[in-house]
Amino acid sequence: MTAFCPKCGGLLKPRREGSKVYLVCTRCNYRAEPAHHSLTITSRIEHTDKEKTFVVEENTLNLPITRDVVCKRCGHSEAYYWVVQTRAADEPPTRFYKCVKCGFTWREYE
Repeated sequence: MTAFCPKCGGLLKPRREGSKVYLVCTRCNYRAEPAHHSLTITSRIEHTDKEKTFVVEENTLNLPITRDVVCKRCGHSEAYYWVVQTRAADEPPTRFYKCVKCGFTWREYE
């Protein structure tokens, strides 16, 4: 549920001050106590290296195929492809390829 400031309409974000949690406006710093007590704040989320890894399942039936690339391992000219935004939003996405013949996976930056 999203909460908005009654004064300026800005977004109210939770902020911990001591042992209490308040909703604070991102624009005008209006502060209010939350209406319910189920609000919790996680100060930091830790990710393991395994969670940061993008895994491509062996079932590639739903991925589109392109014939515009050549596999760098076997030279075959068909590959599955998918696009992931791996860098900042103002950077172009990364295109991943997986060879239909040998299964070799590589990436290209646009």
